[in-house]
Amino acid sequence: MADRQPGNAFIWRLQNNRRPSSAQAVGLMALSISGGILLLLTGITMTATVLAIILFSPFLFITSPIWVPFAALTFFVVAGFLSMFGFGVVAVAALAWVYRYYRGFNPPGSDRIDYARSRIADTATHVKDYAREYGGYLQTKVKDAAPGA
Repeated sequence: MADRQPGNAFIWRLQNNRRPSSAQAVGLMALSISGGILLLLTGITMTATVLAIILFSPFLFITSPIWVPFAALTFFVVAGFLSMFGFGVVAVAALAWVYRYYRGFNPPGSDRIDYARSRIADTATHVKDYAREYGGYLQTKVKDAAPGA
């Protein structure tokens, strides 16, 4: 019993002469019938695909000077429209975020903007104070170097 695994439950029942219930038998029969139908449809699809490739490849090869530029043009037009749509969505989302931020609704990420703004203001204040302090030091050095200046 220790080596019994979930995948081996059906085999274990068959080995121990337990007959599956009628519901299990009907389910197994439905599963096998639907699997067979899907396998048949897969075979028909693959056969049709191979035959289509065999029959239409000379036509595609002969008309490829028409199809290749058409495909390239179609690709670039579709890519242009999709990128334009994507950029438009991003612009509308950004404008909506900025509107909510300035109206005070605190959109997601506004705390980071506020933190960055305070850090920039603090750094600017420190630089200004340092420049005043260091600028005064330089003025005294200039007076020492050139007493008449």
